[in-house]
Formats: sequence, C-alpha cells, structure tokens
Amino acid sequence: MSTSTTLDKVGSMMNTTCQVVDVDWPEAWYMIEEEKITNQKMENRTSPNQKVSVQDMRDLGLGYWKMDAENYTYPIKSIPWDPKDATDPRLKALRDERGYSYADVLTIHPDHLPGFDTHVKNFFTEHIHDAEEIRYIVNGSGFFDVRDPLDRWVRVHVKKGDLMTLPEGIYHRFTCDETDYIHAMRMFIGVPCWTPINRFDNPDGIDTDAHASRKQYVCLYCMPFMEKLMEAEKKEKEAAETKAE
Repeated sequence: MSTSTTLDKVGSMMNTTCQVVDVDWPEAWYMIEEEKITNQKMENRTSPNQKVSVQDMRDLGLGYWKMDAENYTYPIKSIPWDPKDATDPRLKALRDERGYSYADVLTIHPDHLPGFDTHVKNFFTEHIHDAEEIRYIVNGSGFFDVRDPLDRWVRVHVKKGDLMTLPEGIYHRFTCDETDYIHAMRMFIGVPCWTPINRFDNPDGIDTDAHASRKQYVCLYCMPFMEKLMEAEKKEKEAAETKAE
C-alpha cells in the first residue's frame, strides 16, 4: 500500500461521523524531564505549563471519540467481551466503521486487579505495538503518554467517556492517575495481540527504531511533523529579518 493511500485511509477513519468537536478532546501537556518524575501518577507538567493542542494530537496520529458512558454499562471484567453486544449506537457505529471484532473489559484498581502495583509499573514501560491501540474509558481516569517526533513526552489525561486510539508504531506508555481507578475497554481488529515491544530493556533484543511499525509511524507522522516545524522556523526567521531591515 502506498503512503498516500495509507494517509487517505487514516484520514477517512479520523473523519468518521462519530468524530467529535475539538472542545471535547482530553487535555494534554508536555511533561517534565524523565529524571524529575518522582510519582508517575501525578500530572508532572512543566512550569509554566506547555499545553498541547488538539491539532498537535491529531498530527501525532491520535484519534478521539466521545462516548456515552453514563447511560450504558459494562462488566467490571470480561475477557473477551463481544463488541457485537454493544447497545450504545455511537459505539456500534464506530465498531462497524473501523471493523473492531474483538474486545475485552477490565478494571485497574487494587480491588479488581491482583498484583496491581506490578501491573501499573509495567504499563509505564515505554513501548510500541504492531497494531493500533484502542481504549474506551468506561469509568475512572488515567494518563496516556506519547512521544512526539522530538522525543518529548506528551501526557494526555483520559477520563470517563473518552475513547482514544493510538497509531501503530508510536512510542507510548500508560498509568493510572492518583485515583488509582480506571475501568476500560480494549478493542482490536481481528485476532488480538497485546504484547508490547519495549523500546528499552527488550528481552528479544529488538531494535524498535528499525521495526516495520515504527518506520511506518515515522513516515506517516514524524516526517510531516518535522517538515511543519522547519517551515514554521523558516517563517519566523524571515519575519525577524524583515523586522530588522
């Protein structure tokens, strides 16, 4: 599949009739340096706060939909959970348009997840997947951290009713926030494979930068991001030179 065809396909998915307006997207910001993080569950914003816009999130390949988590309920845990059982019309429409054929539901909380602390620590390990990642936050809240093309961490605060997709090949990690509670649905196209490919301390010795999924992500999102950044810097330089004349 050509790059242009893939971009057209991604664009079509992003412009689904279920897509919401910009104001509904979760809040996002740049994080402090890694070595300054003492508690992964805190907001860890820079000072002053550096907001990340909805367009910036879209440029990173993130997708977002607002679901009705008030009027539709889901089990505390169900592995698997058949997406054909969905009764929420928005979720059904998204399921059918994007071809989600598998789902499961789990609750990340000390009372519902044995070995809670170990799991939360593992979720915070930076990794990629060889497929899109889909999370519907049925209740509670937490943080998705994603790397931008300059290797900076962007923190996205997902909450009840948020459904977010992360593109194949993006460096990311996840953690609960300080509430220690998130009830989420994971969805997948075809046979599910949740195995993360760790960026560092990879037991299989995989070079994630050379992985096909990462190369695809760089081509689709990092290169356009860098081109946009260089164009902005060029315009800023030209404006400064004009002002100096």
